[in-house]
Amino acid sequence: MKAHLTDLLFSIVNKMTSELTQSQIVIERPKSIDHGDLSSNIALVIAKALKKSPRTVAQEIVEKIPSTRSFSKIEIAGAGFLNFYFSSNTHNKIINDALENNKNYGRSNQGSRKKIQIEFVSANPTGPLHVGHGRGAAIGDCLARLFEFSGWDVTREFYYNDAGSQIDNLTKSIKARCMNVLPEDPSFPEDGYRGEYISDIAKSYLAKKTIQNGSETFSSNGDTTDDDAIKNYGIHYLRKEQDQDLEAFKIRFDVFSLESSFYSQGKIKDVVTTLKNNGHTYEKDGALWLKTTAFGDDKDRVMQKSDGAFTYFVPDIAYHLNKWERGFKRVINEQGADHHSTVNRVRAGLQGLDTGIPPGWPEYVLHQMITVMKNGQEVKISKRAGSYVTLRDLIDEVGCDATRYFLIARRADSQLVFDIDLAKSQNNENPVYYIQYAHARIQRVLMQWGGELHSLRSTAEYKYETLLEKKLIKKIEEFPEVVEAATNDLAPHQIANYLKECAADLHGYYNDTKFLVENNNEKNGRLSLIFATQHIIKTGLNLLGISAPDSM
Repeated sequence: MKAHLTDLLFSIVNKMTSELTQSQIVIERPKSIDHGDLSSNIALVIAKALKKSPRTVAQEIVEKIPSTRSFSKIEIAGAGFLNFYFSSNTHNKIINDALENNKNYGRSNQGSRKKIQIEFVSANPTGPLHVGHGRGAAIGDCLARLFEFSGWDVTREFYYNDAGSQIDNLTKSIKARCMNVLPEDPSFPEDGYRGEYISDIAKSYLAKKTIQNGSETFSSNGDTTDDDAIKNYGIHYLRKEQDQDLEAFKIRFDVFSLESSFYSQGKIKDVVTTLKNNGHTYEKDGALWLKTTAFGDDKDRVMQKSDGAFTYFVPDIAYHLNKWERGFKRVINEQGADHHSTVNRVRAGLQGLDTGIPPGWPEYVLHQMITVMKNGQEVKISKRAGSYVTLRDLIDEVGCDATRYFLIARRADSQLVFDIDLAKSQNNENPVYYIQYAHARIQRVLMQWGGELHSLRSTAEYKYETLLEKKLIKKIEEFPEVVEAATNDLAPHQIANYLKECAADLHGYYNDTKFLVENNNEKNGRLSLIFATQHIIKTGLNLLGISAPDSM
């Protein structure tokens, strides 16, 4: 309807002034249904060019609008705003579009099957996934679902940082526990990992156990002097654990990339050589520097330290070059806010390779910190991890659905408070419960009715005249636009907010209305409306990776 009205208004005002472009036609949805379903300020925009008052221009526009079955009323308000009210015919069309399209209502081919890669989680295999990884997992997976729903060919990718100093510290920590050196012992590695999971890995290694993770198998030889064996066993052990946690969180990946592979294949050295040959490096203080200031960074960065080790962003350059070479012209990285400083360095390195990669590639979504609360107190550690709350802690405590919703419910760049008590509650204060309960309430009415669901259609025999009905219809009509905006803005929290509002409108209608009435036209009209609403709620929850239970 919004697109239809935009075209209609442009066809009219374009004949009144040639200075207008279609992008200047702004259609909004008034906050109050009393002010119409759609509104436009176009009369105020063109009034000066026409040398007339906005209200006069608004009246001229109304008079030029052809007779239409789309609107029951067009009202001039305030200084010259145009308010449009949907007709009964439009109400029927909106409801029936949702019913006929069912789970595909709101789906588009905006992406035209173009390739897009979304990298998310990408945790170091040095410990259990923490709540920050969980937020990244929820955001990244919801982005993937949104882009798939919008017609893109999506590849979900996980990048394992299985090389570097952190992996060395993991190896030293496991080795120490194999030798019965406890974390509190002064001889325990200073930068080692102290969680109980290290002891679990050490015990498994000493028992010469075999790890089976998908098609991969890795066995321990139990040799406490074999650092490579300890390292590889620890990585495989933690990768399996992370994969199990992600599976419990309804997360899947299409591709797993290993940082170590870029070292073993010489890709990192190739990148450094290319940057040298292209004149983007220099040596100072025994280190090799990248001229990142030439690409907008605030200062140049060390690429290779005096001891020959590469700094952490150099493998990232090689990895992203690999993404580009695989044909991903659009890439989105979902990472924690602590990666903010990496963005300019990686982009600068990619520009320095001179391979045609655009300056703003790849795109980044950076999420902020999470505070976990329970019984009014902040929770900072779990026994197993030793120093942080794990994703598994949240899933075990409140369930997958509530964990996903609470981690996705706010903008990624805003700090988030995860209230465990609220997430566990089964009342209207808990938004995910509130939304799922709306779906279950509708299902209960439909089951009590017992008729053929495919027979439900909105017809002219019933007029949707109450404020509650009009609010629900307006919410249904909004859904495709909300999906489009959430996708384009890389903001899946918009779906979560929309669902909460939709559920509130449904509960209000449910509490105020009798559905299984004697009058068949009334019954059919009302059941059609709530059945269409159920489609929307279920589709929206699926876009967030959350279940839509039929009973609660």
